[in-house]
Amino acid sequence: MTCLVEHAILEDISHHVFAIGRDASVETAKLILTLIDEGYEKRTWHGPNLKQSIRGVTARQAAWRPEAGRHNIWELTLHAAYWKYAVRRRIEGGKRGSFVLQGSNFFPRPEKGKQNEAAWHADKQLLEREHRALREAVARALKTPQAERFLPQLWGVAFHDTYHAGQIRSLRRLVGAD
Repeated sequence: MTCLVEHAILEDISHHVFAIGRDASVETAKLILTLIDEGYEKRTWHGPNLKQSIRGVTARQAAWRPEAGRHNIWELTLHAAYWKYAVRRRIEGGKRGSFVLQGSNFFPRPEKGKQNEAAWHADKQLLEREHRALREAVARALKTPQAERFLPQLWGVAFHDTYHAGQIRSLRRLVGAD
């Protein structure tokens, strides 16, 4: 999905959610949390979510690239963790550059000499921690009057997980993990 298509979809959803009005704020909060949960770990109708997509992938498979300069499963996993952090930081008003890893957006993986199961497991755990922290921050934020200004980022992070889950499933097939 291109950025333009993704943006158009988000604008359409934004229009419908804002049109619901303030009377449906509890339902909107439930919808947002459901989207975040389904994008990452809850059962969905459309196929594997992000957590399911990386389940069973070995460090070797996660490090495989379809060609030079392309991202691998490991990098997509950390990319998703970073954007969960970024949205949470915006909600909480945290300090820029406070992510546990140096840099932003994409992180080269595996690190030299660390293509092993322990390093892969640690980075999957980072994704899990960032998801939990984001979900808690979202649940708190949705109870505040400022929640409306964060809505596009909140469903955006859910769709981001779903988008990258699809990429990871494609990479799994290419590397022979399925």
